[in-house]
Amino acid sequence: MTSSEIVELRRTLGRLRQCVGGMRARYGDIAAVRRLVNDLERLDIDVTELGELDDAPRPREAPRVGREVVVVPEAPYDPRLWHDADDEGLGGYRRT
Repeated sequence: MTSSEIVELRRTLGRLRQCVGGMRARYGDIAAVRRLVNDLERLDIDVTELGELDDAPRPREAPRVGREVVVVPEAPYDPRLWHDADDEGLGGYRRT
């Protein structure tokens, strides 16, 4: 995000804050208005965090070369695959 976009977001949030203030004056402290106030506060926090991200170095993404989609079948596995396997999650219980 560019700094001009952050400035525009802040300006828009200011206008929205005025509208929500008008709603609070008209409808009072009802649940719907309190939710709008909370949402507005959350948006303000998020915009601040976005502005801070511009100054922070961005993590590099791992290259996507060599990644493939592996389809796992929904059919049950062959029980012979688990013959003589330990059930480690059950305290070492072993099927016979």
